[in-house]
Amino acid sequence: MDLRQHRLHDWVTTRLSQLNLGEPTGPLQTVSGDASFRRYFRQHTASSQFICVDAPPEKEDSRPFVAIARNWFAQGVNVPQVLDVDFEQGFMLLSDFGDRLLLPELTADQADDLYDLAMDRLIDIQRTQPAADYPLPAYDAALLDREMALFPDWYLTRHLGLSLDAHEQRLLTETFELLRDTAMGQPQVPVHRDYHSRNLMLVDDDNGQRQLGIIDFQDAVTGAFTYDLVSLLRDCYIQWPDEQVTAWAQRYFEKAHAAGIAGGQSPEQLMLWFDWMGLQRHIKVAGIFARLHHRDGKSGYLNDIPLTLHYIESVAARYDGLSQFHQWLTDVVLPAQQAYEAARKVNN
Repeated sequence: MDLRQHRLHDWVTTRLSQLNLGEPTGPLQTVSGDASFRRYFRQHTASSQFICVDAPPEKEDSRPFVAIARNWFAQGVNVPQVLDVDFEQGFMLLSDFGDRLLLPELTADQADDLYDLAMDRLIDIQRTQPAADYPLPAYDAALLDREMALFPDWYLTRHLGLSLDAHEQRLLTETFELLRDTAMGQPQVPVHRDYHSRNLMLVDDDNGQRQLGIIDFQDAVTGAFTYDLVSLLRDCYIQWPDEQVTAWAQRYFEKAHAAGIAGGQSPEQLMLWFDWMGLQRHIKVAGIFARLHHRDGKSGYLNDIPLTLHYIESVAARYDGLSQFHQWLTDVVLPAQQAYEAARKVNN
């Protein structure tokens, strides 16, 4: 174990004893890292198991996670229970949802029921009230613009090596303005911001009923109500036929209407919001995946860029207002990505 892992183990051992939760029966077991600097470990006791988080305080602020977790947990959202936290050291002790990610369970025969469950849990999040000590930040114009800027900065320029001329820069600016204004014109609700199949866990409740555990919500904001829906249904890690995605989206809109989250919009307006919100998200994510490779050395995310680009291209192709952006993608970006993939195969 490295030094921080030793310190985490000592802290967890002390806190488990003081909270009367048992004594460790072995060392910390690595669960995972993620796209941040956080690391996750599992600690077993004789009768239970817990998640232990190492979030170096000079790199990660754990306060938003703790505040949101405690607020949502108190309102019945199935997030990990924060059992203890040490902000100065950057350690957390959490309840454990186990290892059953939603992603591998999304088979053709189970997907319909599982997405229905995930949409119900999304409604739970969207109906929460803000915490008095931590109101969620706004998903405002500045944040939306910063996110979309990752696309030209990290993906187009750094990753593909493209040089954008004045016309291309203006095209991106105008497209980003359309997407930003559309996002801000939607009903605004609590947004998980990464609500997809790798951040949802299958767990059984005390009655043996299948439930979803929700993780990785520390970046939650108040923003467009379609954002988490498109994260779920146009997931960067799994793809479904367009007609199936549309049917699921329409089912969610019925749920959102019944919950008082949205209502009065035409089906065409709702799908435009859904599509354009997804376009904003996938533009951002392509930049993030490139940044994870070039800045953080996490190259596995390169494998997820082609599907992300497919979503961008396919949505842009559907709307006249995005025709110039789509033509540029087809003429410039997709060939550059294909050339990158070809060179990558040769080098590997």
